[in-house]
Amino acid sequence: MFINECKDELTGHIIPFWSALEDKENGGFYGYMDYDLNLNKEADKGVILHSRILWFFSQCAMLLEDHECLRLAKHAYHFIKKHCIDYEMGGVYWMVDCKGNVVDDMKHTYNIAFAIYALSSYYIATNNEEALGLAEKLFEDIETKTLDKYGYREAFSRDWQLVANDALSENGLHADKTMNAILHLIEAYTELYKANGSARVAQRLKFLLSQMSDIVYNPETNGLRVFFDTELKEIGNVHSYGHDIEATWLMDLACETLEDKELIEKFKEMDLKISRNILNTALENGALNNESDNGVVDKKRVWWVEAETVVGFTNAYEKSGDPEFAVAANKVWNYIKENIIDKRPGGEWYSEVSFEGVPHDYKEEVGPWKCPYHNGRMCIEIIKRSIH
Repeated sequence: MFINECKDELTGHIIPFWSALEDKENGGFYGYMDYDLNLNKEADKGVILHSRILWFFSQCAMLLEDHECLRLAKHAYHFIKKHCIDYEMGGVYWMVDCKGNVVDDMKHTYNIAFAIYALSSYYIATNNEEALGLAEKLFEDIETKTLDKYGYREAFSRDWQLVANDALSENGLHADKTMNAILHLIEAYTELYKANGSARVAQRLKFLLSQMSDIVYNPETNGLRVFFDTELKEIGNVHSYGHDIEATWLMDLACETLEDKELIEKFKEMDLKISRNILNTALENGALNNESDNGVVDKKRVWWVEAETVVGFTNAYEKSGDPEFAVAANKVWNYIKENIIDKRPGGEWYSEVSFEGVPHDYKEEVGPWKCPYHNGRMCIEIIKRSIH
């Protein structure tokens, strides 16, 4: 039932919604739809959004053997190739306008990671060597331009001078490094390693995993630290429940992709501790609270947090055999069906709802961050895990 419902949501709702946003005149996909489902065809187009769309349609094309999804992936790929990559100075831009002209040329490690993730996935779907070459070039850009002796710096000008990391800093903090960037580099390098099997990519992926286990993971709380200074010393006291549960299954996947038995066992143990902590502390009234900041819990329900919770608890059930995780995954999916999925004609998923389940009408339905990646991936992961 759960699996069939996820497949129906993917094929009958999420794919049609994003397919309809194809910009056939200027390329790529339209960049903004407000809460009232008004589509702004003149809005700027986020590069993160387009990478996530490319990843999504590439994955759907493979999973469903769907030619239309493959065509849409190709459409996204051509826009990224033509407008989003800085061939002169490396990396990818942050934002382009509706026609593909650069409007924000900031280079961000997190953003480049998503381009690697998407291009690698597109290569796996198509065997397009050009796409793999672009992913490998972006990998080299990150490895040669962002590292210091502690890890990966994140925010740069177009010519790779450090700038304030406002894009990933929140809660009134100014972080030089973030768990979020480390996590999504792991995700990107996992996909790139699937694509090219490179020993160097494997080595850097293991380095990132070591940062998660040795620095980001807090064994006293069984949670992940969120914000850091340059030397990777924690700043603030934030606990991001959604990132915790998302990280568990992505770290497990990285270890399994590396086929490293020692890492698989090490991270399985750590990730189950994190998953159980989230189950015991953050799940309330059928859904996951958003985060805790200095002990104050933010109880709004965010679309991506709930989607990742379903995957994370499903992964924890598979790893542990504990039915409590399966029950929790189903419970959150039922919450999503009732409260997060937008049942209005032309809608997709609400970005946020209140603890009481009321949609926040100031949050967009499509935007630079609001995409088919988390909810689409939830459906894809549940379907894939049922097949295997």
